[in-house]
Amino acid sequence: MKYTGPIYRPPFEANSLLLQVTVGCSHNKCTFCSMYRDVKFCTESIEQIEKDLLEARELYPIVKRIFLVNADPFVLSANKLKEIAEKINEILPEVETIAMYASINNIKDKTDEELKELRNLKINDLNIGIESGLDEVVKKLNKGFTIEEAKKQLKRLSLAGINFSVNIIIGAAGRDKSKENAIANAKFLNLVKPNLIFIATLHIDSGSSLEKELINGSFMENTVGENIKEELLMLENLNLENTFFFGLHTSNVIPVYGFLGEKKQDMITDLKNGLASLNESYLNKKPLKDSEGRIIRSN
Repeated sequence: MKYTGPIYRPPFEANSLLLQVTVGCSHNKCTFCSMYRDVKFCTESIEQIEKDLLEARELYPIVKRIFLVNADPFVLSANKLKEIAEKINEILPEVETIAMYASINNIKDKTDEELKELRNLKINDLNIGIESGLDEVVKKLNKGFTIEEAKKQLKRLSLAGINFSVNIIIGAAGRDKSKENAIANAKFLNLVKPNLIFIATLHIDSGSSLEKELINGSFMENTVGENIKEELLMLENLNLENTFFFGLHTSNVIPVYGFLGEKKQDMITDLKNGLASLNESYLNKKPLKDSEGRIIRSN
């Protein structure tokens, strides 16, 4: 199997076959991220994709789920994605889901009919980084879309029958707007109704433009306690049923997960109990992190 440069996938895709169809990130301008800064974006040839699929066929008797990499494979044209999906269905006909990262702008360039055709070819479960429900934060993070555009495009996915997860970054708005960000996140999520909400805590990559703002004091990062309270306030304001809340990223101090509706109160209790159990001096510190934003608990 061919892989180029750093490879990332959501934690919940741990058991999926990773198939490279693009290299790097087509946007590569988010202010907090430097994952693909030194990787030139390009697309993989169908010949190489077929070669990898044939290798996977030899290695694995059954493949139920494939996750296309790298950063936003949904940027590929509908025709290219159809070609890849058809090749997957030909070589691995037992596959049930072809998932991948996607951005709002990736959706905009596909017609409603093309989205339905892609869904019929088993493309589903798109993982989309919205990061915040506040327009000013999305703009500051340089995501390349507005919240209104996100609402419109996610509605189009739902109408096409394509499930999606939404990534939310706790602390993305900074200290001044932490509570406002929590409420805006909940309002946005209640409207778009994702199948899964993926929660991570802000991790500012070294060398990113947001790191410069952090250093010069123009961006004020949440403390550990403020991040937990922001997640708690957002969770309290979510009114969703059958949406999975995935708060298990290594950047989160208190791991919580479960279906909203059924497990919402349990998760709220876990966050409150966790908050009460942590040393106040630790809660008042800025998060200490290592790779991929993993929180280091050092009181």
